[in-house]
Amino acid sequence: MSETQFLEQVRASQGIIYKLVALYAADPEEKKDLYQEVLLQAWKAWPSFRGDAKFSTWLYRICLNTILTQKRKNNPVEYKESLEPVSPVIEHSSIQRENSVSLQKAIRQLSETDRALISMHLDGYDNSEIGDILGISGNHVAVKLHRCKQQLTNLLTA
Repeated sequence: MSETQFLEQVRASQGIIYKLVALYAADPEEKKDLYQEVLLQAWKAWPSFRGDAKFSTWLYRICLNTILTQKRKNNPVEYKESLEPVSPVIEHSSIQRENSVSLQKAIRQLSETDRALISMHLDGYDNSEIGDILGISGNHVAVKLHRCKQQLTNLLTA
């Protein structure tokens, strides 16, 4: 597995890294640091990538593990500044942008595990894939997703 293959795979899946970093970091410098750390950890783990799972699933796991490890090392940060839209590639109307920002703020209020869970769900991963990444059963994912959705509904309607 070559460096070129790695870079091609990362380019194709870099949106995953950007989105997850934005969910866990508010400061632009912290975002850059986390992004670089994720790339470093992915590069270190690249020789062990066997292709049993999709590269994006493997990268999601590396990304989450790296971010959560870094966040535990540092002091928790309160996120009070303005947020980027959840999907910066798509042009939003002002209402869609407001909804996107509100959703991202609500997601940031969830626990670290729940943030990861809902993020993967929104990215289209099925319950078994999410379970594999988080190390829980698909049924447990379904239960946790239901609770997350209820919590997000409460946060967004409050």
